[in-house]
Amino acid sequence: MQLNAGETAPSFALPDADMETVDLAAHLGKKCIVLFFYPKDGTPCCTREATDFSDHEEDFAEQDCLVFGISRNDCLEHAEFRDREGIGLTLLSDADGAVCKRYGVWQAKEVGGQKKFGIARSTFIIDRAGSIRHALYNVNYKGHALDVLRLVKEMNS
Repeated sequence: MQLNAGETAPSFALPDADMETVDLAAHLGKKCIVLFFYPKDGTPCCTREATDFSDHEEDFAEQDCLVFGISRNDCLEHAEFRDREGIGLTLLSDADGAVCKRYGVWQAKEVGGQKKFGIARSTFIIDRAGSIRHALYNVNYKGHALDVLRLVKEMNS
């Protein structure tokens, strides 16, 4: 089940790389939120996507927007990935996949004739009221951070 623009963003509280809990509800009413779900720390495409978002963190901040990366890696793996790649933004651990399922990014893929489940690279732009303004599934990481920044700017203008 995928989410659509106009729906309320499912709430969650997940630990970050430093094992501090980040609660989506704590930011609603104050900031808009970008959630990007990615398959795995340290893989080439995921590294590029996370570093691209991180490189534009100040641009998102100027738009009063917080950016969170979410994968099923644990907190320790997130900390190592963040420190190794110089990622400034917050990475959240959804180790059991519950949030991935609520956002509809835990999807079946055909790999070598077998059905395997994994995270479909997806991004959600959530306004201050907690409403999903954009639900982008199965995105290409190339140029994605800038595309999302453009959508956030349009939403705020």
